[in-house]
Amino acid sequence: MSEIELSDVVRRRLRQLRRDRGWSLDALAARSHLSPSTLSRIETGRRRIDLDQLAALAGALGTTSDHLVEPSSDALRPARHQEAGLTTWILSGEPGRPGGRLVAKMRITAERLTGPGHLAVHPGREWFTVVSGVALLHLGARRMAVGPGEKAEFATTTPHSVGALRDPVEIITVHEA
Repeated sequence: MSEIELSDVVRRRLRQLRRDRGWSLDALAARSHLSPSTLSRIETGRRRIDLDQLAALAGALGTTSDHLVEPSSDALRPARHQEAGLTTWILSGEPGRPGGRLVAKMRITAERLTGPGHLAVHPGREWFTVVSGVALLHLGARRMAVGPGEKAEFATTTPHSVGALRDPVEIITVHEA
């Protein structure tokens, strides 16, 4: 692989990881201790990335330098669905398939309407764990804060919704129909 091709791989992967997390250039700049203009020039190919910058960006994005430079073409990109305050990436399973299991990553912001008047009811069971932020689980009349590393499990026949107590919140969820 030529240096130009490798640079393109790193550039595209950085931009995709940043966007998948819903981060602006300013947000990644704050986490990586690089300037937004430097990040913009790296992502657009107007600047070469130094090894120390690569390490800082990998750390900020929660990945490794190896992952940023690996020219893998066999990675699957999860389907992404977006609505007000909610971005969902389907990781496995088929939405709406009776008797099936669905695994998804969700990023929830304060824009999502939750609580009384916005509770869902459907057959099945759901589990989720919080990756970052604090989720607010409305389960019937109860409200529960669920923090990073914590999990929740409930029957989806109980009126429920999940929102962001500390904006944004990211969860991994499993639903069995």
